[in-house]
Amino acid sequence: MLNDTRRYFVNKLFSSAKEALKGVVRDDQLLAVGGFGLCGIPEALIDALSDSQVKNLTVISNNAGVDGFGLGKLLETRQIKKMISSYVGENKEFERQYLAGELELEFTPQGTLAEKLRAGGAGIPAFFTKTGVGTLVAEGKELREFDGETYVMERALVPEVSLVKAHRADKSGNLQFHLTARNFNPAVAMAGKVCIVEVEEVVETGAMEPDSIHLPGIYVHRIVLNAHPEKRIEKRTLTESK
Repeated sequence: MLNDTRRYFVNKLFSSAKEALKGVVRDDQLLAVGGFGLCGIPEALIDALSDSQVKNLTVISNNAGVDGFGLGKLLETRQIKKMISSYVGENKEFERQYLAGELELEFTPQGTLAEKLRAGGAGIPAFFTKTGVGTLVAEGKELREFDGETYVMERALVPEVSLVKAHRADKSGNLQFHLTARNFNPAVAMAGKVCIVEVEEVVETGAMEPDSIHLPGIYVHRIVLNAHPEKRIEKRTLTESK
């Protein structure tokens, strides 16, 4: 019996974002992308997805990036046909395409979006929530009464590919997230049939303390190192000096 369990682990590290996407992404896919605004977005993977020229994508993400950065790049190249999002107010190109009928949009309340992804990762096909009852969010969906209250049924989301940003990974895919960059990323990672993660640091398997691991490597299929992401601030607000 072998005592060194490290020899059982598979190195999931790829040489570049382009290589990590190779053979995985294709036209007409349902993808999920982690992040909240521009915080915790997988910048290198989004750039590689843009370069891949795959098209007709349906993308699940809380936001749609900003003009010229993040998912905004994929809007400019017209690779996204539909967004499943909660907030899209910082992107003028998104607004233009949507109002022109060039882009489909499925608005989803933020908590519902998080739960749809969590449910997908947990193998739960659907759940009931009061959020959205009596609004356009509930149109065309099943309504049911529980204890005298009306609830709307929401289907789970199971993307074919998830693109995720984490701070650190070991070579087996165990992940650590940094502060608020954690946001939607764990739920996105768990929901995807294939999960590709961009990290700022890679360590050997076993180098991280078990209690410091936020997401186990069983959910992660491929890892790419991006040691120096831009981490652009979405909207900088400063107090005027007096």
